[in-house]
Amino acid sequence: MESELEAALRRWSAAGLLDADAIERIRAFEAVNGSRRRARWPTIVAVTFGALALSVGIVLFVSAHWDRLSPAQRMSMLVILVAGLHAAAAVTYQRNHAVGSALHATGTLSLGAAIAIAGQIFNLQEHWPSALLVWSVGAWAAWLLLRHWSQFAIAAILTPAWLVAEWTVAASPSASPQIPAAGVLLCALCYLSACLPGRDSAVRRSLTWIGSLVLLPSAVVAASIQIWTPRQSDSVATIGWLCAILLPLGLAFLLRGRNAWMNAAAAGWTVLLVILARERFALSVYAWCVVGAVGLVAWGIHEASSERINLGMAGFAIALVAFFFSNIMDKLDRSASLITLGILFLAGGWYWEKLRRGLVARATRG
Repeated sequence: MESELEAALRRWSAAGLLDADAIERIRAFEAVNGSRRRARWPTIVAVTFGALALSVGIVLFVSAHWDRLSPAQRMSMLVILVAGLHAAAAVTYQRNHAVGSALHATGTLSLGAAIAIAGQIFNLQEHWPSALLVWSVGAWAAWLLLRHWSQFAIAAILTPAWLVAEWTVAASPSASPQIPAAGVLLCALCYLSACLPGRDSAVRRSLTWIGSLVLLPSAVVAASIQIWTPRQSDSVATIGWLCAILLPLGLAFLLRGRNAWMNAAAAGWTVLLVILARERFALSVYAWCVVGAVGLVAWGIHEASSERINLGMAGFAIALVAFFFSNIMDKLDRSASLITLGILFLAGGWYWEKLRRGLVARATRG
């Protein structure tokens, strides 16, 4: 089977872009340096699952012998665990970058377990979000030392989690979920828009992946917040709203510069979505979600981002299906509702996929 390199060389040769000498030089260079190319997705999947399996196995082994160990032995084991994983990663990294990076990431993840277990060893009853803070500081320190996107991704997940935990403790016992829901949604939008035309890197792509995974679930939670709705009108709520809005916008400005005005528009949309959901304006919530989905698609076309186009199309479809189930299906009998639902999925799904592909192709062509 012809490799991708050979297929590309054949196309370039047929187009007259390369002569025979240039093709041979490219082949010789790839023969020497081909092992240094980026790992393919099967390797990434295998290494990821291997790192997770290793982490779970270590935790199970430690827990099986936990009762037999003294506090000093337990603490020593935790330190050896974290340091040993990073030491093994340092030794392995020069031979296999993917495995070394996975071991470094496993060591950073095990730091969280070590922090939690250390608190249990010494019966510490302190401010529990501080554990997330220490863990995130360790992840940021690992990124500063290693400069690998996996460490940055871990830190980018832990830092918002720490802020949400701080809010939960500071505003308890009547902490409103509207504020962290809005903050997480805005943070997901900021992460999703990290990549810009001409400004792309592994770190920015990791943020885009995180935002892609978190955006739709956080939007659903923000739109469904009416079922919880404890309200707050004190200074703590004011500080919470300021942090939920300004911190993601500040990060967007650092990542995007003047293009962050789009994130500011997304912040206005998010705040109004939470207000509509809180006031139980059900139809307005669905309509506003459709507006947001269309805006996300337009944003993706403007910046040639297929991720934003795909998520916007998915959000539009989710809003329509949710509206059908909550407002239309119960007004029809069983057969009519199923027939309508089948037509909606078959015809609408076909047209929606055709439209999505056209928009992605248009964005790709610029």
